[in-house]
Amino acid sequence: MNTSTYTVTGMTCGHCVSSVQEEVGELAGVTDVAVDLPSGQVTVTSVTALDAEAVRAAVQEAGYEVTA
Repeated sequence: MNTSTYTVTGMTCGHCVSSVQEEVGELAGVTDVAVDLPSGQVTVTSVTALDAEAVRAAVQEAGYEVTA
C-alpha cells in the first residue's frame, strides 16, 4: 500500500469533505480517502503510487485547491 497526504484549502463543511472523498476515491487504485476538515489534510491510500497531478485534478473537480 502507498499513502500520500495533501493539504486542501477551501473546505468548510461535511459536504466539502464528501465531495473531495468522492472525486479522489474514483481514481484508479485508491482504496481509502481520509479527510481532516480542521487541518485540511487529505490522506490517500492506494495500491500503487498515484500521480500527484491526478489527485490535484480530482480535488479541483470537487471545487477545491491542493496547496501542498
